[in-house]
Amino acid sequence: MVEKKEIKSQKIPQKPQIKKQKVIEGVRGIVHIAETDLDGTKKVSHALLKIKGISHALARAIPYFAGINHNELLGKLSDEQLEKLEDVILNPVKYGIPSHLLNRRSDPFTGEVKHLVASELTITTKSDIDFMKKIRCYKGIRHELGLPVRGQRTRSSFRKGILVGVTKKKQQTKQASQETKQEKPAEKK
Repeated sequence: MVEKKEIKSQKIPQKPQIKKQKVIEGVRGIVHIAETDLDGTKKVSHALLKIKGISHALARAIPYFAGINHNELLGKLSDEQLEKLEDVILNPVKYGIPSHLLNRRSDPFTGEVKHLVASELTITTKSDIDFMKKIRCYKGIRHELGLPVRGQRTRSSFRKGILVGVTKKKQQTKQASQETKQEKPAEKK
């Protein structure tokens, strides 16, 4: 029994292991597509998910319409295949991708069906919110006030940042006494 305790105390603490990236010959480590750096050691359909504006369903559809195997590593693709992949990402309607996979099916100003990715998506979203604030619609007002826009209940949720709850009695009495002190000089005048 004594020997076991001594052995436990002699164990050396292990250093936390740092996750290393795979280094595979013939595979690029980082691939730049649609203003985003993607991991070349991942499969095409999985790597495309890192691009803002691309969902799981669209990430599977893009390689299919580009004529690329979705299980192939992204870093193994040739430059021509990468250009074709990027073109499908930026112009999905041109390649026949169904409109239910796109994120802007009916643009409110032009009426076009299009898909927005990366910085184009963030800029358009911001301009849509600013437009709603400008016309003073319900959603715009809720955005201005920092309240939930989609009809959620607010009685117990979304209460951060504002003074919440009942104040303590000591604080209430202090506030009341300060208010009465401020009112007395006003009455003398």
